[in-house]
Amino acid sequence: MNLLYPVLLSSVLWLAGCATVTPDAANTAEAETPAVHTPRYPNGALSPITRTQVTTPGVASLSAPADLWDRIRRGFAMPDLDHELVQDREQWYASRPDYILRMTERSSKYLFHIVEELERRGMPTELALLPYIESAFNPQAVSSAKAAGMWQFMPATGTYFDLKQNVFRDDRRDVLASTRAALDYLQKLHGMFGDWHLALAAYNWGEGSVGRAIARNRKAGLGITYAELNMPAETRMYVPKLQAVKNIVNTPEAFSAELPLIENHPYFQAVDIKRDIDVELAAKLADVTVSDFRALNPSLSRPVIFAAGIPQILLPWDNAKVFERNLDAYGKGQYSSWTVWTVPSTLTVADAAQRVGMSEEGLRAINNIPPRMVIKAGSALMVPRTASTLTDVSSQVADNGHVAFAPEIVTRRTTVKAQKRDTLASLAQRHRVSVANLADWNDLKVGASLKAGQSIVMFLPMRASSAVATARGPRAGAKVATSARSTKAQPQTSKKGGTPSKVRKR
Repeated sequence: MNLLYPVLLSSVLWLAGCATVTPDAANTAEAETPAVHTPRYPNGALSPITRTQVTTPGVASLSAPADLWDRIRRGFAMPDLDHELVQDREQWYASRPDYILRMTERSSKYLFHIVEELERRGMPTELALLPYIESAFNPQAVSSAKAAGMWQFMPATGTYFDLKQNVFRDDRRDVLASTRAALDYLQKLHGMFGDWHLALAAYNWGEGSVGRAIARNRKAGLGITYAELNMPAETRMYVPKLQAVKNIVNTPEAFSAELPLIENHPYFQAVDIKRDIDVELAAKLADVTVSDFRALNPSLSRPVIFAAGIPQILLPWDNAKVFERNLDAYGKGQYSSWTVWTVPSTLTVADAAQRVGMSEEGLRAINNIPPRMVIKAGSALMVPRTASTLTDVSSQVADNGHVAFAPEIVTRRTTVKAQKRDTLASLAQRHRVSVANLADWNDLKVGASLKAGQSIVMFLPMRASSAVATARGPRAGAKVATSARSTKAQPQTSKKGGTPSKVRKR
């Protein structure tokens, strides 16, 4: 064993000597293989860089972002639009510092979540600024074309992207759901057009409109970039507005703009709820005001949250734990003061209120029932919760609840004299009532024969009975007597009327 150590030591020294290069040998190797430097020249003509390109780093920074604005700047990835309309919008915003401050302060609740989602999807962070253009970051904003929420979804497009819209909530206003849908839509549009400017034009104008504009330009041998397409004034200004906001965010000092500090930290947390709960109680347990609670949960349109439809609520980061502790300690048993009653048949508001033990004014107020309307069968009405209705609202009702109304028709008792060869069927057709109702009003059988001059009672709408009373000639019926004192409110079903509103976007 003692002989083994010298042998090993000598072997190691021999191997080390083989691997060692003398200084002279190293110098000789360097002299024989000089370093080669190949200069690189740009292809094509040089063009000036933009203000954004000067301040946007070309490589990833090792330091953490100073705030959320810094983080957004680092993710700028869309090509800049160099257009005179950009300068026009820059001047418009720069001349309104109070507007910029209000808008950016409002966005502080939602911006971190949007940036997180954009980075997770690998999308340009400029898109986090799009709600400034759409709604000034107001989740309750509604356009004249009925687009709603901070991302301004039209009803049909919202439905396509699985945003629930019913009598209890509108997910087009929901912070998480609408952001998910908007980024899904923008990714879809970018995949269609391969260009972010065209994708934004399609978000505002509609993908079909942009597609047709591109086809027209191709047919005419024209360019198909955003600046070259023929589009409405609103869409023409759309990307310049976003570029102007991007430039202000990138270098606010150049525009004498003040951006409020937004920490690079989540503003809110999602908290699970397992029971229906009043909005006021949820806000109280979280130790926030009702207005602050609704700002983070803007999709709610009623004073109660149905857990089957909205299993999570958003709360300020520091208040989430407060809510969970207070909810666990809450011992009063009842969390919700309201439930839902499905109307079994078409009813007047007075009849419905009597059935649920409410005043007519109270039922109208909580369910937004307009005057001179009856409630159609199948409508889901908010009513007070009682000892017999302790079960929480089902997911079927929470996700699909709706309220439908029909005009309340006031009728007048009218007497008509039958003419020769008149039948109940001919009188019913002439006065636009059903044969069954006419028979019932006069205690006759449907096929009963009539005598000339026989008095037939009808209940006609006010306008119709007036028209009958003043009409002349054989086609209008003969000798009509009306009673102004006898009126009767009758529910009347009607077809869904109206045409879709003009679509401004999506």
